[in-house]
Amino acid sequence: MTLIKFEPLREFKSFSNRVQKLFGDFPSLSLDMNLNYHPKIDISEDEKNIFVEAEVPGIPKENLKLVLQDNILTLSGEKKQEEVKKEKNYHRTERSYGSFSRSFSLPVEVDQNKVDAKFEDGILKVTLEKTAPKVNKEKLIDIKQFIWLTGAVYT
Repeated sequence: MTLIKFEPLREFKSFSNRVQKLFGDFPSLSLDMNLNYHPKIDISEDEKNIFVEAEVPGIPKENLKLVLQDNILTLSGEKKQEEVKKEKNYHRTERSYGSFSRSFSLPVEVDQNKVDAKFEDGILKVTLEKTAPKVNKEKLIDIKQFIWLTGAVYT
């Protein structure tokens, strides 16, 4: 007998994909709930490093901020809208604009002092060096016994 994995939302996902395809060609009717700009991010790793690549076309380096705190990497910035020229007749405007902030919990601990970020051709490439895994030493914890009648604690 073949076992089939139970996925109660499988049919809903299929329906959602079909509806998204139907309305995808009509941006004003699009079901995309995130109306502001948000960059696409890839996170990968090898033995020594974690690599983050963000597509941020049209955003100058000065409008980007990258912060690493408590092993959470946050990329924030703003894609400003170009001035709309009244003498032009626009047939279609699909580009997104606005402020964004994206935070990612990194899969392993990294060294905050060994982070390299490069920005070229609208791609932000961040390399974070992994730290050696911390070895937790075993600690024996003394268990005390409490006697209710006297209120005394004995070891």
